[in-house]
Amino acid sequence: MKKVLIIEDDSQIVQLLKIHLHDLHCETSAASDGLEGCQLALREHFDLIILDLNLPTMDGMEICQKVRATKNTPIIMLTAKTEEIDRVLGLEVGADDYMTKPFSIREFIARVKAIFRRTKMISEEISQTLAPTQLKFQALSIDLEKRKVLLNTQKIELSPKEFDLLYLMASHPGRNYSRTELLQLIWGYDFDGYEHTVNSHINRLRSKIEPDMAQPTYILTSWGIGYKFNEEL
Repeated sequence: MKKVLIIEDDSQIVQLLKIHLHDLHCETSAASDGLEGCQLALREHFDLIILDLNLPTMDGMEICQKVRATKNTPIIMLTAKTEEIDRVLGLEVGADDYMTKPFSIREFIARVKAIFRRTKMISEEISQTLAPTQLKFQALSIDLEKRKVLLNTQKIELSPKEFDLLYLMASHPGRNYSRTELLQLIWGYDFDGYEHTVNSHINRLRSKIEPDMAQPTYILTSWGIGYKFNEEL
């Protein structure tokens, strides 16, 4: 059974989400206060966090940043705001997905299922593959089973999407991926018009692993296509 934490101060939305998450065989916990929700998210294990942006005592952006500092728990951010900048900021601070209120409950369920599918896919890949689950390229080490990345023996904290992007490309060095293809493979469904989200995640990933952002060593730009992992390492 999946454990889901809902951090939302609208009690009607909380009850609606609980009903539909229970239909997906999820065990739910809820917090209406930002600080309380953040403490709960950091203290316990959850398979998914549903996070409102506007909360009392601590907003969703700050909660997301604090969770991302220590955990890779997938996060779906909810907000009543519709400005593009809020979507971009939410994704750049580490949210895995972003939904604007009011939202379709069918779309919400589809996005939750997409996140759980990716989690299951990774688990199955670990259990079924005969290939090593550890990759090493010069100073960079990637451990799929532990979802851990080391650079010069120092642990690098990555969001779930950043890790998935890195592992996907590193496990297929030299393969060119378009932004649309990466959206479909990593986010799990069509984010039409959100190719810039891939650029943001790649830039954040590069800032964490590249010795020189101006001349990347690991993640290269395939001009006119998208990105690839350096096959010459």
